[in-house]
Amino acid sequence: MWSEFRTFLVKTNVLTLAIAFILGIAFAAVVGSLVKDVIMPPVGMLLGRVDFSNLYINLSGGTYQSLAEAQKAGAATINYGIFINTVIAFIIVAFVVFLIAKALIKPAPPERECPYCAMTIPKAATRCPQCTSQLGVTA
Repeated sequence: MWSEFRTFLVKTNVLTLAIAFILGIAFAAVVGSLVKDVIMPPVGMLLGRVDFSNLYINLSGGTYQSLAEAQKAGAATINYGIFINTVIAFIIVAFVVFLIAKALIKPAPPERECPYCAMTIPKAATRCPQCTSQLGVTA
């Protein structure tokens, strides 16, 4: 049973998926720190010394100096500043994933239709693999 499980792990690329997952979590932590510690402080400074991580709406009616105080008191809050940070981190991660996918996923070669059997074939083909008709070369 153990050897079967080991074969499953090796042959189905579970190990590769696990490594990718761990690297993804580490990358998300780095991006989260980038947004929180590098990007948002200058943005907050430009917008009048706003600390985005401390922006919240108090739903309980009390008055608190900071989000940490409101949370410590158990007040109901809407933490929209933290949400803004999370959205910016998501956009950065999504953009990096897009760039990686664009670099790794090659577009399919151009195709055309065989005029004799209507099968889809590569544009550079000179003979149809389905009906074996001789085709002219297209540019």
